[in-house]
Amino acid sequence: MNKIHPFTLWLNSRKKVFSTLFIGFVAFMTYACMYGIRKPFTVAEFHGLTVLGIDYKTLLIISQVIGYALSKFIGIKVISEMPRASRALSIIILTGIAEGSLVLFSVIPAPYNIILLFLNGLPLGMIWGLVFAYLEGRRTTEILGTILSISFIVSSGFVKSIGKIMMNTFHLTDFQMPWVTGMVFFIPLVVLVWLLDKTPEPTAEDELLRTKRVPMDKNQRKKIFMEFATGLALLTLAYILLSIYRDLRDNFAADIWKSIHVSNSMIFTWSELPIAMIVFIVMSSLMLIKDNKKAFRMNNYIILSGFSLIGLSTLALKLGIINPTVWMILLGLGIYLGYLPYNCIMFDRLIAAFGSAANAGFFIYIADSFGYLGSVGALIFKNFNSKEMSWFNFLKATSFGLSLFGCLLVLLSLLYFNLKFKENSKQQLILIND
Repeated sequence: MNKIHPFTLWLNSRKKVFSTLFIGFVAFMTYACMYGIRKPFTVAEFHGLTVLGIDYKTLLIISQVIGYALSKFIGIKVISEMPRASRALSIIILTGIAEGSLVLFSVIPAPYNIILLFLNGLPLGMIWGLVFAYLEGRRTTEILGTILSISFIVSSGFVKSIGKIMMNTFHLTDFQMPWVTGMVFFIPLVVLVWLLDKTPEPTAEDELLRTKRVPMDKNQRKKIFMEFATGLALLTLAYILLSIYRDLRDNFAADIWKSIHVSNSMIFTWSELPIAMIVFIVMSSLMLIKDNKKAFRMNNYIILSGFSLIGLSTLALKLGIINPTVWMILLGLGIYLGYLPYNCIMFDRLIAAFGSAANAGFFIYIADSFGYLGSVGALIFKNFNSKEMSWFNFLKATSFGLSLFGCLLVLLSLLYFNLKFKENSKQQLILIND
């Protein structure tokens, strides 16, 4: 047998590392550019505008989130069924529709233009599933998925900073800034999607370790949902809580920083960088765990630590141990430690642990659809029940309940899936003995 030269082994390993980093970078930048079309309007204040006594900006966010939530429900079917050949063109068409709605938003007067934010959110809710489909089912999915997920930590803040700079530099109005900022990101997005579509399929070894990912028809979706219904319900409820807090902290970041007297335009970016670094280290380290069951459990422990951090950091703020700026960063870290496993890794490992014929997009979009629905409910509740309370105080006042209830849900889901693992192991032993 011919031995492979050490230099050849070294070169092959370097190619794999480069390929992983390149795919991760392209996916990161693609999704970051989507954020440039989705989020810039949130940095505008729309000061003094109300509709039927409701804050105009709140209505814009509700309108967009309703579109985004509806998109997630549609995506349960569309993303789980879509073949690879249709992904790239779909991303470009969907983001193009979203950018066009921002152009119309700047032309149609308020309050009639509120519907344009719904039309902006409706196509963009599909993008995550389309991009992640290129990354799932690989040995390196933890790293790739974490790199992709970091994009919505860093990109949201970065887009807000760019939007603020565009307003200050070019004297754009609150209505002009979103589409101008969106166009800055749409042009490179087209090139990035082309590159993303050139990424290679998972290898045979990837499929052996992580299970081959396949499009799912209606019967397959129903079968796998019923198999894990109780566990999915518990995980989805926990995710709804995280989605609400993430969305409120993200969409009203400008208002929150202003209320605690922080006015630096780059605070939206700088405050997210330490969060991104810590989350990247934690999540990518899961790649070292080869056993899919252990990795799935570890994802749940990370979510549990995120919920715990939300409560503990708020306690530290109330006791005067930390200041509001540090609390905002720790709150974000807790949110994203809980939020990220749902979006990139946990369901990928769940499929691999049970050897199911499925794809992660199906599970992600179930959780996401109800998560964004919860965000809409929270916005409406805040407006009619705690209208005079600042967003900073609202998050602070409700964080203990979120932390305790979230921890309880995750612990129950862990108990459920541990029982499912034991049941699955017994069935496999029976098949082997037969």
